[in-house]
Amino acid sequence: MSPFIEEAQELFEYTRRLRRDFHRFPEIGFNEVRTSGIVADELRSLGLEVITGIARTGVMASLEGARPGPVILLRFDMDALPINEETGAEYASQNPGVMHACGHDAHTAIGLSVARILHAHRQELSGAVKLVFQPAEEGLGGAEGMIAWGILENPRPQTALGIHLWNNQPAGWLGIANGPTMAAGEIFKVRIIGKGGHGALPHLTSDPVLASAQVITALQSIVSRNVNPLETAVVSVTMAHGGEAFNVIPPEVELQGTIRTFSPEVRKTVLNRFHQVVSQAAEMMGCKAEIQVNSLTPAVINDSQVAKCVQEVARRVLPDHKLDTDFHTMGSEDMAFMMQIVPGCYIFVGSANPEKGLNYPHHHPKFDVDEQVLPSAVALMASAAVEFLS
Repeated sequence: MSPFIEEAQELFEYTRRLRRDFHRFPEIGFNEVRTSGIVADELRSLGLEVITGIARTGVMASLEGARPGPVILLRFDMDALPINEETGAEYASQNPGVMHACGHDAHTAIGLSVARILHAHRQELSGAVKLVFQPAEEGLGGAEGMIAWGILENPRPQTALGIHLWNNQPAGWLGIANGPTMAAGEIFKVRIIGKGGHGALPHLTSDPVLASAQVITALQSIVSRNVNPLETAVVSVTMAHGGEAFNVIPPEVELQGTIRTFSPEVRKTVLNRFHQVVSQAAEMMGCKAEIQVNSLTPAVINDSQVAKCVQEVARRVLPDHKLDTDFHTMGSEDMAFMMQIVPGCYIFVGSANPEKGLNYPHHHPKFDVDEQVLPSAVALMASAAVEFLS
């Protein structure tokens, strides 16, 4: 069967039009009403049976081949971020304070183009494709909600594939790892509670600002001194809030941030040391700490056999692309929940183009992708699906 690259190129205008429309009207997680409506209409136009309202705004369609066979799940995320766009693009966000700054607009358009190609070849397929369009990937629990609804049952897929355009790498690059490829993620909130007072009389206070500074500094010792240098972890304090006046020491300071790890052993070490360091550093400064750590996602771990198959497809379909089989990032992704249940592979497609100024990182207000990579992503996903069904 054709690797579909020619068909994906013929669909380029369709894919780009959809991507720009989704980009112009972005929607935050669990509010993707317009986006999911368009997705459902496009899938219904192919004659597919479509289920909507999954985990509030999720969409799923089943594409049946002509003969019995395995089931594969293809997952595409739809949600945007609470960011004010600064790209200046003609298709820039029309929703103030909301932006597709991670590429999910492209993922949704890719998924609909993949659906068109597979539908055109359905008489040649054995088995079925579950096309899943997920809401709320950005730390809001979209994957968990869809799993709870039952997307992995009746019938249960044997394989799951996901894809992400990746602006940290140039167009022409592919990341298809053997094993771990994205980190487990935790978010934390810490309240450093002391005794406030006048800024001119610090000896009468237990200063939580100073204590929080000690905590922030001490936390950086966890990765450098408690984690094996051959392993990987991240502890980042990303928010610090406290005080309302220049001459008042506040009674408390709140810190927030994230922890990222790959292996369960490193995760356990980092979390244990996190609680110890925060509590003891605060106590040393005469304060106390209230600690809350919540898990976002487990690590995304590609099944080695599934990844090997996708790599072989990539070499055949996109022979001019540079293939990185050891790629991993400390970013997290909630498709990990699906891949804990169903063996799968998460694919990265380089989408940056410095010559066009399209190399801002994900979650940046000037983030945008080189749309010329869209056909490559469509062809790779469609070809990989067919490979598994055959």
